[in-house]
Amino acid sequence: MPLFKSRLFSGLMHRRVLSRWAELARQSDQAGLRRLRQQRTRARELRQHLDRVIHVADNRLALPLIGNTTFRKPHGSDWSWRPELWRGPLPVPGMSSVQDRSMLGSEVTLFHDCRFSELTLRQLRSHRESDLAPYGVRLDVFKFDGSFLSLVIDLPPEAVQGLTKNYLIRMDTIVEMEKPLEIFARLNIKHGPNTDQLVRELPLHEEEIMVEFDLAYSRLNEKRIERAWIDLIFEGPEMNQVTIRDVTFSRRPRAEL
Repeated sequence: MPLFKSRLFSGLMHRRVLSRWAELARQSDQAGLRRLRQQRTRARELRQHLDRVIHVADNRLALPLIGNTTFRKPHGSDWSWRPELWRGPLPVPGMSSVQDRSMLGSEVTLFHDCRFSELTLRQLRSHRESDLAPYGVRLDVFKFDGSFLSLVIDLPPEAVQGLTKNYLIRMDTIVEMEKPLEIFARLNIKHGPNTDQLVRELPLHEEEIMVEFDLAYSRLNEKRIERAWIDLIFEGPEMNQVTIRDVTFSRRPRAEL
């Protein structure tokens, strides 16, 4: 089929489908319950695909470039990654009075033990020329009556494929705060029934905020590695605003001596 005929047919089909759903929307108040239930099921199926198209299109068309995975990595890295929260827009960009174990996207979870949550967590669009990450995340903490607060980032399966104790895992981040506080990064690697943990304090006073986890200091069972995640632990977060402009991960084999 010639290109112009294909485009014409596609345009006609789009207008027809759009007109059909517009008519269903206008009649939804009077539709019978059985018919309305059918329409809801079909609308939900359609919405899954529409949300996916919108998400991908926003990723590719906005500036700074959404979906950008470009960042500086150490020489010899065989895996690198920027989580989705910092890559592209989320269907639900934020929440207030955040409850324990609430997820923002599919990879980031907020943990705390507050009796009354006065926490907000939301995704921010980046507009600074210096920003490589299209999005950031902002955590607002007002009154805090808990004993711990952490943001957990689940690493993808690729992070642990072929992983051995000969590897270094690196995390780079850009963090802004209203007032000073301590942030610790804890790498967790589950292997069989055990979970190894390595903890590093983020050097927030330095221009480059980076930590490395040397797996040689772990008790890792290399044959039973299942998954890994990072805890960002905030010490003394009350009455503070923390913005994480970017967070990226990479791994590389340690140089042989």
